[in-house]
Amino acid sequence: MREYISNGLLLGWLINPKTKQVEIYRQNQEVEILSNPQTLSGEDVLPEFILDLQPIF
Repeated sequence: MREYISNGLLLGWLINPKTKQVEIYRQNQEVEILSNPQTLSGEDVLPEFILDLQPIF
């Protein structure tokens, strides 16, 4: 994911269904780790986009 960020990616999610964790990668920020989130927001990169994680977890 860091390589994608260094190549211009603004927002990336690394979803691990086994541990029910999500790593959120953003430009110029530390990785944020969420445990068992119900949804993910596209933030200002994809306004109004919401990913429902319930079918995945």
